[in-house]
Parts: sequence; structure tokens; C-alpha cells
Amino acid sequence: MSIATTERRIYSPLQKDAAIFLETTAESGGRRSLFQIELAVGGGNAPHRHLSYAEHFEVVSGTLTVRLGDREVRLAPGESATAPIGAVHCFRNDTDEPVVFRVELSPGHRGFEKAIQVGYALHAEGRVLKDGTPRNPLVLGLLLEWSDIAMVGPMRVITPIAGVLARLARRRGLDNELEARHVRY
Repeated sequence: MSIATTERRIYSPLQKDAAIFLETTAESGGRRSLFQIELAVGGGNAPHRHLSYAEHFEVVSGTLTVRLGDREVRLAPGESATAPIGAVHCFRNDTDEPVVFRVELSPGHRGFEKAIQVGYALHAEGRVLKDGTPRNPLVLGLLLEWSDIAMVGPMRVITPIAGVLARLARRRGLDNELEARHVRY
């Protein structure tokens, strides 16, 4: 791994994964955001959907379980799957070995890039609940707005009010504070 790649690595102790920024939206001219994810045994995320970009998964090593709507697929090295815009999806590592995979957002999404950096920093600082939800609802509103993510299941009730929370956060300067503290790439 190069020094540049190491410097662009963030870690979430809650999700048990590291994300390496391989190509940002700015670097790709808006075409994509590209990450490499190192997912520990038992790691993963909650079901959600993206409102303006597709998410493509390609396994480098290990086996990744990806939920796409009502079906689950187990991906081995070299295999891939795509969650189209609006599709409910999530991923997890339910094996006894780490998994490494690439995630491509298409088109690229600067807000997601910001949200993942802030979210992982909050995880590391312990400023979230056990499920990863920021303790401060204004921060949750910002992260949902930035990332253009709609929650599903019990958390879907927050989606309609996320915009209101994000506006309040911006009025208080919370967006600028979080970006200055945590956004590097």
C-alpha cells in the first residue's frame, strides 16, 4: 500500500471497517467515488438506499454478503453486484475471515465522501449510539442530507425530518465545524 493510500484510510470501530479513498468525485471529474473497504469478521452496515447514485461492489478477497432488495448474494473474489439508485441494500461479513472489496458510487457523490469521513470520526470518538446513529440529531440530519441516504425499517421515520434537522445544523454552523475538523479528502 502506498503512503498516499495509507494517508487516505479511515476506520470505523463500530462498523469494523476501514475505507480507503482511491478516487474522489473531484479526481474523477464527477464520474465516480471509489473506495476500498477492509471489513472485519462481523462487520457491515444497516439496510438503506441512495437517492441519486448507484453503488457497485466488487470483492478483492474473502466473501461478502450483499443484500439487494429481498435477495442476498454472496460474492467471492472477482464477483460483483450493483445496487441501483433507490434500491434497498446493505453488506456484511458473516464469514470467519476479513473481506476486502471495492465500492464505486456512480455518479460520484461529494456529500457521501464528507459524510463517511465525519461519521467514522464520530464512531471513533464515541459520539454515536450503539447502532452508529449520531447522538446529536442535528448531526444525523446533516449526514443523511450530505450522503443522500434514506433509511429503511424503524429508522425510516427520521428521513422526512432530516432536512429540517440539517437546516438547523447549518444555522448553528455545525456543518462548517464538522467539515473543518474531519473532512480531509
